[in-house]
This record gives sequence, C-alpha cells and structure tokens, in this order.
Amino acid sequence: MITALDHIAIAVPDFDKAIKRFMEDFGLNFEGTEDVPAAKTSTAFFPVPPTSIELVHPLNGEGPIAGYLEKKGGGLHHICFRSDNIEEDVERLKAKGYQFLADAPTPGAHGSKVIFIHPKSCDGVLIEINQPADGH
Repeated sequence: MITALDHIAIAVPDFDKAIKRFMEDFGLNFEGTEDVPAAKTSTAFFPVPPTSIELVHPLNGEGPIAGYLEKKGGGLHHICFRSDNIEEDVERLKAKGYQFLADAPTPGAHGSKVIFIHPKSCDGVLIEINQPADGH
C-alpha cells in the first residue's frame, strides 16, 4: 500500500553546484550522495521531514537523466511514493491499466526497490514507487 510521499526529485545539470545551493543557500541537512549504477544516476538527498528532496544527475554522463537534461535542462523530474509492498502495488495498478517503464522493480538508492509509472498514465507526471530497505 502507498504509505507516504517519499521524495521529490530534481534533475540537475551541475551536481556539485546544486548540492552546495541546497546546503548553503537553503540551509538543508545533507544526507550524502550515492551512485545508483542500475539507473545510471548519481543521487544526493536532503531530508525535509516527513519527506526529502533528491537531486539526480547522470552517472558518467549516461542514462535517462542525461536524456532529460538534454531535452529540458534542469527541473522537477519525478515524485516518489513510499510503499510497504511494492509488488502488490504494481500488481494492483497494472490491473487498473497503469503502464510502467519496467516489468518489475529494480534496485534504487539506499537498497530500496523502485519502479516508475509511465507519465502517460499520470497526466504527464513521472511517478516512482519506492519500497525502502528494512531499517531505512
């Protein structure tokens, strides 16, 4: 079941500059960076309880974030809902006609499982569903 808004992701063309902005200009606590090779993405998290802001940047200049930045520049990339049973949520939403960008959840940041709903199924908004790893 969907349990919360997990994070809002912002695609950034200059990762270090964006991290500095959120830390120094906005005074947010910085949780650190993590590369997610399966998504070809580098991430940085800033907790803003009860949710967080995730900065996303292409890992090694490749992947879907690179394509997004080429087309649109930086900006809001997706919103993410937290799930306590991602497989059950995917099955339920597929039964309602939602289209996903993958057949099954894949590894995400912090050991989570993630899957994205195609924007065409959600009025043009890319939506991620994330089941956090135990203990995170």
